[in-house]
Amino acid sequence: MENLDTATIVGSTIAFSLIAFTGYAIYTAFGAPSAELGDPFEDHED
Repeated sequence: MENLDTATIVGSTIAFSLIAFTGYAIYTAFGAPSAELGDPFEDHED
């Protein structure tokens, strides 16, 4: 690996972390684990 600036490494790490967290959030919301999520509006219907 060539000599990278500290700012490039920090920026890449932050960008990767945000992309990974967003992917996990989308998977949790719409993927297989979403079947276990409850809908608070359906729980309190009148």
